[in-house]
Amino acid sequence: MTFFKLEHAKAFYYADFVAYILMIVLVSGLLIGCAPRGEWRHIVLSVAGGLAVWPLIEYALHRYVLHRLEPFRGWHMEHHNRPRAFICTPTIFSAGLIFTLVFLPALASWNLWVGTGLTLGVTIGYLTFSWAHHAVHYWRADRAWLRNRKRLHTIHHCSGSACNYGVTTSFWDDVFGTRSGCESRAENVGKT
Repeated sequence: MTFFKLEHAKAFYYADFVAYILMIVLVSGLLIGCAPRGEWRHIVLSVAGGLAVWPLIEYALHRYVLHRLEPFRGWHMEHHNRPRAFICTPTIFSAGLIFTLVFLPALASWNLWVGTGLTLGVTIGYLTFSWAHHAVHYWRADRAWLRNRKRLHTIHHCSGSACNYGVTTSFWDDVFGTRSGCESRAENVGKT
């Protein structure tokens, strides 16, 4: 018995995008409408901080949680085995993680406005990742950026390729030496 279902009907899969767009619009509206003017600079900086830290979160989750930690590894391998299936993290789970691991610590460390801004930035980053990941699997690559992301992600999906964990950017793959083209796949076989 599984804790939750990862493969969804097409409508439920796309509902995740809608849910995150609505969350971002709602939280942005609340910040714009309710935050004291004296906090706006802090809010903008915290949103920017959330956006800036997202690629590292994406990389770390993909490399260390989805490729090493059970049961997440097993669930993620199902996506590797069937990359065009409508497999995704349930919205309630991903939103719950963002709330618990980003908002609550930020609220405890700073204040409501900074915590909300940081969470908004991370949430925008997560939605961007979701779109990019969807695009590399389903869209035609008419632009150089998407062609490159598709190529690197295809290499990542190759059996035994312990590389290219970043979906939206290769920055952290470059920093940690895990960016790879076809030429170095063989030396990564068996590594995760």
